[in-house]
Amino acid sequence: MTDAFREHIVKSFPQILENPVIIACSGGVDSVVLSHLCERCGLDFALAHCNYHLRGEDSDEDQRFTSNLADSLGVRYFTISFDTEAYASAHKLSIQMAARELRYRWFSELLSTQGYSCLLTAHHLDDALETFVINLSRGTGLEGLTGIPAETDKVVRPLLPFTRDEILVFAKEQGIQWREDHSNEETKYLRNKIRHELVPVLRELHPTFQRNFRKTLRFLTHTSAMLSNYIDGLREEIFEPYQDGYRISLNELEDFEPLEAYLYELFKPYGFTSWGDIAGLTNSLSGKEVRSSTHRLIKDREHLILQEFQSKPAESEEREISLDTGDLPLGLKVEQVMEIEEKNNTILYVDKETLNDTLTVRKWQKGDYFYPLGMDGKKKVSKFFKDEKMDAVAKQKQWLLCCGDQIVWIIGRRADDRFKITADTKEILKITTNE
Repeated sequence: MTDAFREHIVKSFPQILENPVIIACSGGVDSVVLSHLCERCGLDFALAHCNYHLRGEDSDEDQRFTSNLADSLGVRYFTISFDTEAYASAHKLSIQMAARELRYRWFSELLSTQGYSCLLTAHHLDDALETFVINLSRGTGLEGLTGIPAETDKVVRPLLPFTRDEILVFAKEQGIQWREDHSNEETKYLRNKIRHELVPVLRELHPTFQRNFRKTLRFLTHTSAMLSNYIDGLREEIFEPYQDGYRISLNELEDFEPLEAYLYELFKPYGFTSWGDIAGLTNSLSGKEVRSSTHRLIKDREHLILQEFQSKPAESEEREISLDTGDLPLGLKVEQVMEIEEKNNTILYVDKETLNDTLTVRKWQKGDYFYPLGMDGKKKVSKFFKDEKMDAVAKQKQWLLCCGDQIVWIIGRRADDRFKITADTKEILKITTNE
């Protein structure tokens, strides 16, 4: 197994041969065998162990065992203790999810502070099979059927091609000691139930089941990689940079069949997972949107507009602006001048005497109206937006300069007639924006 392991990492993970790594070591047979294999291959590594305090004295014995293992291998050792039950209760998580959050947060801290390039975990083929069955039972796409990825971000799983039986045989042949976690025998957990009740039946049905699964997994992984490359190219072709995001033509999307599958793959990297919601958006009214945890997708006439949520909340509330000169919100500057100078969309001249209330900046609200400069009568701001052919994103980003409850300027677009300069104006204010 040592030769097969060395060949695998040379082919798939050459970076771990050249850079120091951390091995997540529980003390169980899988992580202990991984540690010995890495030592025999000459890797520069340290062991990291989490004590979750869930199994009484056994948890402390696991910690002592992994510490001794690190000493015997002559490698650096890190350990940490967690009050896992308290964390799970405080965050309303299962014990398994709480333990996972705690360990991966700590592993990430170790990588960033101790100079190690990545984390190695001891996931193997049986783990991938169990994940495959879990995902299949819950409903999944191609990505879910590929099981556990061999590498994600800074986590590498070099034992994935090997079965649990192969690992056990190697450990026994080499006289390697390990710790048994008897909670792994309990079938109250879904993964254990699949491991102890379902997988033996599958093996009974077909003696070469695991070997066939390994082959199937390789085919699925290669197919997934091909699809990903194709979709990446398609995304570059039809995603047009627009308004700090992207614009996608609905006419182009109409050519894709089946549309729901294309939409799912195109927008999956942005956190969208519901096929139906995105497909329904293509036939919805302009202005409707769906959201993921990081992005929003907006229907606007003949396009879908994709935007990332800003790191800071949108500034929709009113903000007071003084009449002092200097840098103000939105890059606005207010200064008194003697006469009208240059004119363009970034400059507004108003009669100071017409400003009888505090100047504020806010976003458009339903029911807003103003008196467009040079026109008789008032006009709804929503109608102005429509006439200007502004899309949903542009409307949401548009700022209004107001005096009390009156609109002075749709900033950068149109002034209000009530504040214009006339022959009777005594004091002229020049308001400038850099947006």
